[in-house]
Amino acid sequence: MGGHQRTVRAAIDIGRGLAPARPPRPIRTGERIHVLGVAASGMSAAALLAHHAGASVTGCDAGGPSPYTPPLDDVGIALEWQHAVEHVHAPDGVPIERMAVTKALTSVNPDHPELAAARAAGVTLEQFQQVVADAAATTGQSLVAVTGTHGKSTTSGWLVHLLVTAGLDPSAFVGALLDPDITGAEHPATARWGRGPHFVVEADEYAGNFDPYQPDLAVLLTAEWDHPDVFSGDTDVVDNFELWLRRAALSGGAPTLVANLDDAGVVRVVDRLADWPGRVIGVGLDSNAAMVRGHLERLDAAGATIRVEWPDRPPLTVDVGLLGRHNAANAMAIIGAAWVLGIGDEPLAASLKGFRGVRRRMEVKGDVDGVVVLDDYGHHPTAIARTLETVRQVYPGRRVWAVYEPLTFHRTAAMLERFADILARADEAAIIDIWAVRDPDTTIVSAADLAAATAKRSGRAVPAPGPPEASAEALARLVRPGDVVLVMGGGRSYVTAERLVELLTERAGPG
Repeated sequence: MGGHQRTVRAAIDIGRGLAPARPPRPIRTGERIHVLGVAASGMSAAALLAHHAGASVTGCDAGGPSPYTPPLDDVGIALEWQHAVEHVHAPDGVPIERMAVTKALTSVNPDHPELAAARAAGVTLEQFQQVVADAAATTGQSLVAVTGTHGKSTTSGWLVHLLVTAGLDPSAFVGALLDPDITGAEHPATARWGRGPHFVVEADEYAGNFDPYQPDLAVLLTAEWDHPDVFSGDTDVVDNFELWLRRAALSGGAPTLVANLDDAGVVRVVDRLADWPGRVIGVGLDSNAAMVRGHLERLDAAGATIRVEWPDRPPLTVDVGLLGRHNAANAMAIIGAAWVLGIGDEPLAASLKGFRGVRRRMEVKGDVDGVVVLDDYGHHPTAIARTLETVRQVYPGRRVWAVYEPLTFHRTAAMLERFADILARADEAAIIDIWAVRDPDTTIVSAADLAAATAKRSGRAVPAPGPPEASAEALARLVRPGDVVLVMGGGRSYVTAERLVELLTERAGPG
């Protein structure tokens, strides 16, 4: 239990000033909720879902509009592009009832004036995941939570696509943009509002972010060390997932867990759950212990073919449209969830073949003058390695650039050697300035440090040109026809990809 205790303490320290996670409750019609930092992916989803649940929602973000805010404009949510203590009170002078924030803000700037004004007015400060969980409680839908160190956004988005394909009209929160053909909205969004039996959430393990969720069905993809500011190693991560699943069982139900037994960390979690009252459904491509087992018959630049064996159903051969072995593993999680939910072979096969992924996952931003520019959210050594492997499979024989914007100083410092080892596998590499997010100490490591470590391993120069805009300018001078530029990061690296495409287009000229 020592690891459990440490994890709980970390969650409290990171989220200081926030109300602790509580069992979800329905949102009342007209309930006043203000979302601070509304232009972020999860915050925008909380605002949208609370609005659909009947709340009176407002939001603000000093960073201005983002790709996540057009859906909020579409439904008329009042947004302000500055922080102000006046946001704590509605125009009629009545205080808001609660404020949704992120633990990143409360850890870096707990004395933020808007937070201080909310506390002074007696307003409850809650993590945005609590609002999402309450929206699910409002609908009464069965909660399906997808979690793991890697693959959460892709797999949760894929599960939403499957339910839509099956005509089951789900609600959802996914941490990456879903296309309008999935959400039914005018613009890409991170939330969906439906009337079917299921509500899908991407459940983030960082510092207890997933604590408000009490799923009926959980999908666990991977369990590997990440977030060095919260977890000291793999054992802490395993402790965290186990504790969350045990809390879900204490909520009064007997949940089902679909577990990827090809992942060593997930196997450790499952081994801990021998006395768990829920049901464990193991899935895997390689595991003989899996109840739902896949045999990989094809893996190439067009996707994969998997022959599925499962209880009480004839074997099924399916094509998978997403690329890479890691996505074949994610597909097995979808197959396991489909088996639990009773979804038939036809919609399952259609979704596995037809789903094209969520935004910012090896997304092609442009193919200009012989240079392909890809944008990806990868920010962990394992995820980067898998993406690089897939890029080489899809673009054989081409020079591959790994352009990385490190996410947080503490992660970069703790994993610097692993990052350098992976980035050195590319033909060329470049490092964008570190995106601090929640880091109070920005002196412990630099982009130049990671560039030097990568160059030492690769034997090639590795530039660290600065912020995303400057990095795009530098890359435009360095890339040549035939190159594939993979831009990765969890902050503003998408700006580098977009600006590089613009610069290459200008260089190519008319036609």
